[in-house]
Amino acid sequence: PRPAQQVRVRDGRRDDLRRQVALDLLPHRVADLAAVARGGVARLRAVRTDIERAGLASDVVDVVTLLEVLEHVRDPAAAAAEALRLARRAVVVTVPSVPDDNPEHVRLFDKASLTALFVGAGARRVAVDGVRGHLVAVIHR
Repeated sequence: PRPAQQVRVRDGRRDDLRRQVALDLLPHRVADLAAVARGGVARLRAVRTDIERAGLASDVVDVVTLLEVLEHVRDPAAAAAEALRLARRAVVVTVPSVPDDNPEHVRLFDKASLTALFVGAGARRVAVDGVRGHLVAVIHR
């Protein structure tokens, strides 16, 4: 199982969040997210799909967030390329940077490997910084 793969859709003219699309492979997580939308977060849309091949139009969002996702996916290069394809401006990523006991974490990134992943996917600029036990990256198309 993977955590929700979130695509945040922002209005290019304003800085406030307009619409949010959450992607996940697991039906029960999509159902939970849909319940949140029905419960009053009308800007949220839940979609059952895979970040490695989301099936959404290119350049459909301003910013894609992959928060605690890449350490779970089968093909992080495909996920990175898909995130860049979806984003008009940038991708924001967080990943663990130290080993842990989560059996769902199938890989560990360091600054060099995370940078190489997105440069290899076509990013023009990658900035990676660390916070306690994690890396945070902002990737520009």
